Amino acid sequence: ERGITILAKCTSILWDKGGEDYRLNIVDTPGHADFGGEVERILGMVDGCVILVDASEGVMPQTKFVLSKALARGLKPMVVLNKVDRPSANPDQALNEIFELFLALGASDEQADFPILYASGKEGWAKVNMSDEQKDLTPLFELIVRHVPDPAPIQHKDEPFAFLVTMLDSDAFLGRVLTGRVESGRVKVGDNVKALSRDGKEIERGRLTKLLSFRGLKRVPVESAEAGDIIAIAGLTDTTVADTIGAVDLAAPLPSTPIDPPTLAITVSINDSPLAGRAGDKVQSRVIRARLLAEAESNVAIRVTETANKD
Repeated sequence: ERGITILAKCTSILWDKGGEDYRLNIVDTPGHADFGGEVERILGMVDGCVILVDASEGVMPQTKFVLSKALARGLKPMVVLNKVDRPSANPDQALNEIFELFLALGASDEQADFPILYASGKEGWAKVNMSDEQKDLTPLFELIVRHVPDPAPIQHKDEPFAFLVTMLDSDAFLGRVLTGRVESGRVKVGDNVKALSRDGKEIERGRLTKLLSFRGLKRVPVESAEAGDIIAIAGLTDTTVADTIGAVDLAAPLPSTPIDPPTLAITVSINDSPLAGRAGDKVQSRVIRARLLAEAESNVAIRVTETANKD
């Protein structure tokens, strides 16, 4: 999307550190304030964060927005100054801007004492000091493992299965695909589950037809998942973002951020202008209706309601 993240995306990396295997789950979050609470929901899924700042452009408005949300959740950010290999890069000035931003946003002493890395995403290296050798991204992975605590849900492995839906997607073969982090318990393909809304009302019951885990940039089918895993679930039709999916005996939903209501309302109706039918080919009401309903299936910021006369 040419540098603008308009949808959150999940990935994971398997990293071998001297015989110890780590899986790093990574979520790329939108940087803007206009995604219906998506940034807050994404931050609820993670235990640490990396603030990525362009060494030549410095701090941008979206950096301020996302950082304020991360600090409010008590996360301890790591700062990566990217594109330091550019001739126009000024890492010292960018670092001063970041530090001033942390103070302006009321960061605690612990949060303001953030670790720093210098990197080039394009060339695939990171280093602790500008004078260090440029090799690979190992310093970044080492910092994440050292700085970020183990996922909090790991302690709840033996409790009933509970999963908070953070992202919504639609697939031609699987139908509605719901992504989030398993907050407690274990789940496997074929399990019967129920979905609860934020206020505890039961939305539906169903059977999980598919569990997908993130490996690199791909979604890979898996047979089971446990507390701490970020997965995608298929098999439910009415459940949406901010709802809780859990074992049939789950008593209460997980706390979640409500979806912001839409800020703009429009009516799509038959074109009665004198120029009707002169341009475009997707002009039939059924085609437009199908497209709007398909968008609402994967975009939580949109609500589509039909008029009584269906025009």
